[in-house]
Amino acid sequence: MAFKPNYHQERASRERAKNERKQEKLRKREAASAERKAARDPSPTDGQTRTPDDQV
Repeated sequence: MAFKPNYHQERASRERAKNERKQEKLRKREAASAERKAARDPSPTDGQTRTPDDQV
């Protein structure tokens, strides 16, 4: 006879998969948001501040 189903383990597995999908979706949304922000705000990213004399 086969083993008795372990519903708690199956449910935990589904919950882990669900959370992984949710986290991946969130990472993609954050990456897309960062790209849009970078395209919109052309400020230097190397930590230097721009002065009016820098613009040529």
